[in-house]
Amino acid sequence: MAESTYTVTGMTCDHCVASVTEEVSEIPGVTDVDVDLATGAVKVTSAEPVAEADVRAAVEEAGYALAS
Repeated sequence: MAESTYTVTGMTCDHCVASVTEEVSEIPGVTDVDVDLATGAVKVTSAEPVAEADVRAAVEEAGYALAS
């Protein structure tokens, strides 16, 4: 099992959290997504390590961005 934490910018409400959770959950191999709205932290748990580019693409699809 692999865990990675990313910081997402632009989230302001529970709808934002739901959108990011939904998109990141669709990445193959992802088993859990935990979003902390207050800090922007998104913890991704997966069977195997997930490429940051895949997480970035999912977050952007939801309408947000990974902090650089």
